[in-house]
Amino acid sequence: MTSRPGVDLAGRTAELELMDSLFVRLDRGGSGLLLRGAPGVGKTALLDAAAARAADVGMRVLRASAVEFEAEMNFSALHQMLYPLRHHAERLADHHRDVLHRIFGLTPGASPDPPAAAAAVLALLAEVTVEHPLLMIADDVPWLDCASATALGFVVRRISDHPILFLAAIRTGAGCFFHQLQLSVREIGPLTAQAAAELLDARWPGLGPSVRRRLLAEAAGNPLALRELPEALSEPQRSGQDPLPALLPLSERLAAAFASAVERLPAPTRKVLLVAALDAGADLTTVRKAAQVSAGDDHLAPAQQADLVHVDAADGHMSFRHPLIRAAIVHRASPSERRSAHHSLAAALAAFPERRAWHLAESATGPDEAVARALDEAALSAWRRGAPSGAAAMASDEGAVFDRRRSTASGAAAALIRAGELSPHPGDRSRRLVEAAYLATITGQLEDVPRLLADAGQTLHTPTGLVFAVTAHLLTNDEGDVDAAYRFLARAFDDDTAPAKNDNWHCYGILYAVLLVSLYTLRPEPWQLLKTAMARFEPTAVTPFRLCYDAYVDPTRTSDAVRKGLADAFAALPGDAAPWELIPLAFAAVAMDALSDYRYLVRRMIERERDGGAIAMVIPALMLLCHDSYVHGQWDEAETLAQEGLDLAAAYGYFFWEQQLRALLASGAALRGDADLARTRSEETTTWAAPRGMEVTESYARAARSFAALGQGDYEEAHAQVARIDPPGAPSPGIPGRWKVLDLVEAAVRTGRMDQARAHIAAAQQAGIHRISPRIAMINAGAAALTAEEKEAGPLFEEALSLPQAARWPWEHARIQLAYGQWLRRTRDPRARLYLSAAYETFDRIGAKAMAQRARNELRATGVATTTGPDAPTAALTAQERQIAELAAIGLTNKQIGERLFLSHRTVGSHLHRLYPKLGVTSRAALRAALEAMAPGEDDQASPSAFLAEVQDGRQSRSAAHD
Repeated sequence: MTSRPGVDLAGRTAELELMDSLFVRLDRGGSGLLLRGAPGVGKTALLDAAAARAADVGMRVLRASAVEFEAEMNFSALHQMLYPLRHHAERLADHHRDVLHRIFGLTPGASPDPPAAAAAVLALLAEVTVEHPLLMIADDVPWLDCASATALGFVVRRISDHPILFLAAIRTGAGCFFHQLQLSVREIGPLTAQAAAELLDARWPGLGPSVRRRLLAEAAGNPLALRELPEALSEPQRSGQDPLPALLPLSERLAAAFASAVERLPAPTRKVLLVAALDAGADLTTVRKAAQVSAGDDHLAPAQQADLVHVDAADGHMSFRHPLIRAAIVHRASPSERRSAHHSLAAALAAFPERRAWHLAESATGPDEAVARALDEAALSAWRRGAPSGAAAMASDEGAVFDRRRSTASGAAAALIRAGELSPHPGDRSRRLVEAAYLATITGQLEDVPRLLADAGQTLHTPTGLVFAVTAHLLTNDEGDVDAAYRFLARAFDDDTAPAKNDNWHCYGILYAVLLVSLYTLRPEPWQLLKTAMARFEPTAVTPFRLCYDAYVDPTRTSDAVRKGLADAFAALPGDAAPWELIPLAFAAVAMDALSDYRYLVRRMIERERDGGAIAMVIPALMLLCHDSYVHGQWDEAETLAQEGLDLAAAYGYFFWEQQLRALLASGAALRGDADLARTRSEETTTWAAPRGMEVTESYARAARSFAALGQGDYEEAHAQVARIDPPGAPSPGIPGRWKVLDLVEAAVRTGRMDQARAHIAAAQQAGIHRISPRIAMINAGAAALTAEEKEAGPLFEEALSLPQAARWPWEHARIQLAYGQWLRRTRDPRARLYLSAAYETFDRIGAKAMAQRARNELRATGVATTTGPDAPTAALTAQERQIAELAAIGLTNKQIGERLFLSHRTVGSHLHRLYPKLGVTSRAALRAALEAMAPGEDDQASPSAFLAEVQDGRQSRSAAHD
């Protein structure tokens, strides 16, 4: 079934239904309707839809679209509308036929007088409606020639006796004698927000989120603008990779639609409007001063009467009726007119240095160091203050919300690029372009970075240039590595003998570059370089970096001071804190397991900066929130945040952050029990991180494998992976060693390495790792319980689980509950069910499927049935199957098992094939966990220490077999 004409006209259902109802009523006589609305609002589209629908129901359509250049040509509109009916004129009386032939130009003679023409037209239409009802359409009626308008007016007043529908369209505010006809008027307003979004998405799918929102705001529901604004943008601009200009470029059609009313205004009024359009932040006093008109000269009155601008009498603020009126005014002005207006604005804004600098730059015609210096200072001021730059301050009223939300870095980068263009001295030009490249790196304008650095020339080899280039290299280059970055930074500090300044790019640019290198290597040298760098600045200027240093390098000694420092620093941040002040604090908070207290500040920054702002800060902010969500058991939220960060990293080309997020998602897959996905993601991350010296990223990837192995009960693999992160016996308070103590100890205990496990927890306690945070205290206490002697284990488990805030970290808390429940079950303590149930419920709630299955198996072994998950094993193992399963669980091959039990390797394989379904597993890796979960039998009542000794014997046998 084909759709009815016009059904896909977004947001105009009510108008289409109104016209359909007029079609239905034609059998009771004709009628007329006047569509009135702003330029581009869709009046012509509605007339098109009406024409299509009329034809669909068997009506004949006559149409005229008036244009200005034909307004002085008598009967031009009637000729256009009625010429298709010229053959019907032969049926009329001679005097009517003669008049129509002269209108059509078919016979020579003078133009007929209007009354005769009107009578002939009415006679012609009456003749035609005998065969078909008529739809008559007149578009842009103010431009109808007077003769045609008079004749049509005559006809419209008399169509009630004929099946004729007359539709006309007129712009709001336009004068026309058709108003005297007292036609029904339908106001065509802007599209609703939903309809506007549907139209934009249908016409321009794939727009960047920030671009889409900006276009919707500036189009303000105008269908023509929604269709044509994106067309004037480049592809990088449409995707969101390149920033949008403060004033969107207009197509000629849009410019004509929104500037036509302006062009008919007096010259002084147009001058005032141009000044106002070039700085929407200016009040009426500033506009008048820049336009050089006095308060008594009301040059704005014509613009107000034409409904182009509104002036708030209370505060003198000016606003344009539609955002694109402002753009059209600027578009229509000549370059010299724009430069003159900018120069006047600069003079009027002497008290506002940043805005003045931008106007001076826009009025400049060549290199000018004074202007370049003013822009340089404006950019630094904006960066330092964390407020929008002059470029953003010149945004339009309605669209300003987006430009004002452009980050400080975006505006500062634009200011520096323009300052570089205006710099007469090559050295100043290069320095400014290097700084602009650095800020472009922060704001996601990565395509500009190579060009800016290339244009910078030799300044790239100065200390500042090296630092900023290193940051760009790390964040954007898939081939970058931290070793090379560290060498470059160390060289930059060796070469830079100039005294540091707290209020320039060095303070945050240099320190953030060194911090990035330090965070992702396990070597101490970068952290020492950061300490050296901080010493060159005033202590109060480097507080976020000092807290980060202490949280990562010396957390056991300074933990209390770091937590207090974080609370004070976060509390001191303004509501619109600059992202480069917030992110180092967020990294420090994650290291201290304290970010949850400050999530709202990080989220606020993300919302402010994600749309064309400091994208390079938004992505790590999402990553840190993702990490925090994982440790608090909000795994769905964590993966949503990670995916959001991945989308931004991929869209803007931030390879560095993309890999960090993938490492987190590898751990997420492992936590959920998807071992295959975890290994795949982990291997991809390791392959990328290892050759680039990113040891912390590699450690996260190995942590994912260790989680996957723990979930499957493959403790040997878990131990191998954790030991690569933090060597046994030497626990590190660094990242991620402080979080892996429980993992290493559990893997060591389960593989018979009890002495190693005890040595590791003893070293952790001696190092004071438990002082870092309540979470680390719980982890260490749980690990200590796992290694305790038989009589001491119970109280230690109780102590670990009762630590303050322990339940805030459900993953580790439930693991300790599970271990305690297993210990209680082996000691025949009825409380085992309580702790196993709690562990199972937590694992099930947070989505830890593999661990939930282990807890479920333990519960079933105590006689408690669970209502979800796969069925428990239903058949007991034979003695021989039990032996084979235990030997396979400690890693022996089928051949080695056969040699020990005097069986062929094929028989061993057959037994394994039969016992897997009994245990509810599908692989050797899961055998250990399944065996531990079985109810004790007559031969399975040994103490935990005896059990561990048995496992140790098996491990030694396996080692001997390998030897």
